[in-house]
Amino acid sequence: MHAFANPRRFLAIAMPLTPWCFWGGIALILAGCWAGLFQAPADYLQGESFRIIYIHVPTAWLGMGGWSGMTIAAIMQLVWRHPLAGVAGRAIAVPGAVATALCLATGSIWGRPTWGTWWEWDGRMTSMLLLLFLYIGYIALARSSADRGDAGGVSRVTAIYALVGALNLPIIHYSVVWWNSLHQGRSITLSGSSIAGSMLWPLGLTVLGFTAWFAAIVLLRMRAILAENRIEARLRRMSRS
Repeated sequence: MHAFANPRRFLAIAMPLTPWCFWGGIALILAGCWAGLFQAPADYLQGESFRIIYIHVPTAWLGMGGWSGMTIAAIMQLVWRHPLAGVAGRAIAVPGAVATALCLATGSIWGRPTWGTWWEWDGRMTSMLLLLFLYIGYIALARSSADRGDAGGVSRVTAIYALVGALNLPIIHYSVVWWNSLHQGRSITLSGSSIAGSMLWPLGLTVLGFTAWFAAIVLLRMRAILAENRIEARLRRMSRS
């Protein structure tokens, strides 16, 4: 990873990669949503309401995946002092928070006709809501760090906060196993899937599409943060001269 520590080297890769991820992600999302709406059959229990899965599952995956990325960035910042680690963590935080909020919103919409309620304080939903609050706290800390001029806009305290927040990820993952829950159990595991193949392949498209789109947004934000840092450094040099 130290081979990409130089911002110029990173930008040389990120700039051509961003449009491929962005437009490729949009194409996969549109294809997956079209297939999910018009090709996949209705669920025998939930009827047409299950189709929100093609938005809900990718956003849940990205909410958790985003924090996992921030955790890796925090480790790289604290252990190896990677100069782009703080930039990456700060860039992931906002789209990760948006994905988590969308997961909660779509889950609530899905739950109303399925469970008869918009919200239930069970393990999965509560731990996912906690993840959103953790994102908001990280964003606030990172903004405060940027105002103080910390490298990458993320202080060591913010990086440690990301590591502590990662403790919530296994709670989210195993909550449907550890506690009785209205939320359905794990449908996709390493041993297979309980979702019919005719419903599963459009989900694969939307998961890949949202992941690529998420990556493009993170790359765009990293490029913007690096540009902002360069401008601030130039202004500081000008003020001293």
